[in-house]
Amino acid sequence: MEPKVYLVGGAVRDALLGLPVHERDWVVVGATPEWMMRQGFRPVGKDFPVFLHPETGEEYALARTERKAGRGYHGFTFHAAPEVTLEEDLRRRDLTVNAMAQEPDTGEIVDPYGGRADLDRRLLRHVSEAFEEDPLRVLRVARFAAKLAPLGFRIADETLELMQRMSASGELEALTPERVWKEMDKALRTERPEVFFQVLHQVGALSVLLPEVAALHGVPQPAKWHPEGDALTHTWLVLQAAARLRDDVAVRFAALVHDVGKGVTPRAQWPRHPGHEAAGVPLVEAICERYRLPSAVAELAVKATRWHGVFHKGPEGRLAPEAVLEMLKAVDLFRRPERFADLLDVAEADYRGRTGFENSPYPQRACWQALAEDLARLSPRQFVEQGLKGAEIGRALDAARLDLIVRHCGSAD
Repeated sequence: MEPKVYLVGGAVRDALLGLPVHERDWVVVGATPEWMMRQGFRPVGKDFPVFLHPETGEEYALARTERKAGRGYHGFTFHAAPEVTLEEDLRRRDLTVNAMAQEPDTGEIVDPYGGRADLDRRLLRHVSEAFEEDPLRVLRVARFAAKLAPLGFRIADETLELMQRMSASGELEALTPERVWKEMDKALRTERPEVFFQVLHQVGALSVLLPEVAALHGVPQPAKWHPEGDALTHTWLVLQAAARLRDDVAVRFAALVHDVGKGVTPRAQWPRHPGHEAAGVPLVEAICERYRLPSAVAELAVKATRWHGVFHKGPEGRLAPEAVLEMLKAVDLFRRPERFADLLDVAEADYRGRTGFENSPYPQRACWQALAEDLARLSPRQFVEQGLKGAEIGRALDAARLDLIVRHCGSAD
C-alpha cells in the first residue's frame, strides 16, 4: 500500500478555529526512512525519523508510538514503522484538540479522540493517561491555555488533576533550562501571557519553576495603592498591562519579575515593602542565570526590578538631581536610549497593573521622556571644541547634565 500523508496538530486546530496558520507539520503513515529519502526528503531527526520536504522545508515525521523509558522530557523510546497507524500516532499527542489530522486532497478531518467536539466546547483535555509521562506537557497545556484564552478556552478538570500530580512528582525538575525558557518565551508572546503563569500556579508548577514569583502569593500590599490585593495578583495585572502595551518578550518578562523582592520582605514590615527593588535584583539575576535567558531579556529585567520605584517618583522635584543622574547612567540612557523606552513601558505597566488603573495614563512618562530628549541634545563634542581633554570632558558633561536636570525638573524639596 502506498504511504499516506496527513496534516496534523496545530495547523488543523487553528484552521478549524479560524486562526492564522503559521507553520504546518505532517505525518506519513506506511513509509520507511528509505522510501522518504527516495522521494527527495532530507532526514533531520535524531531521536525519531523526521524529514524536511525538498521544496517547502516543512517537517514530515513517520507515524510513531512512544513509551516512557526514563526521567524527564527525553526519557522516551520511539517506535516508527510502516505498520503504525494514524490513530496510534495521534494517541501519543497531548490534547485532543491537537490530536486531529486532515487528508490534504479531500480536506477530510480524522478525529479519533473527540478533538473537534472539544474545540466546540472550548475545552483543553488530555488524550490519554500517557499524558502524565511527559512533564513538558504541563507547560505546553498552560501555553495553549494562554494562546486560546481570548477564545474562551479552559482546561478540563481531569487534565488539571493530572498536571497537579505531575508537578508534585518531581519530574518538572528534569526539564532542561532551554526547554522551560522556550515554553515561557512562546507564552510571553501570546495575547494573554498571564494565563500561562496563572495555570502553572494553579497546578503547583510555579513554585517549582519560578519560586521567586510564587512566593508573592498571599503577600499583602498597602490597600491605598494596591486595591487589587496581594503581590501575586498585582503581578498578573502588570503582565496583562505590559501585554497590552508592547508585543515584546523582554518587556513582558520584566513585568513578570519586577516585584519579586516583595516576596522576601520581613513579615513585620507588611504591608509595606521598603527596599523591595534592590532586594529583588539578586532574585531576578538567579532566575535569568537558571534559565540562561538572552542577555537583552535579562538586562532589562534586572534594571526594571532595581529602578521601577524611581520611575514612579518622577524626575520633577521628588528626587535630588544627583539621584536622577545616577539612575539615568545606571539604566544606560546615554548609550542605549531605546532601552530607556522599554523601562518606561515596564513602569507604565506597573502603574496600570492595579484595580481601577487599567486604562489610566501614566503621568510620569511624559516627564521622563521630555528630560531624556533634552539630555540627548548634550554632546561631549561641544566640550572637546572648548579645549577640554580626558576626564575634564566627562566632568563637564555631567555638570551640564545636572544643570539641565535642575532647570528641567527643579531641585528636590
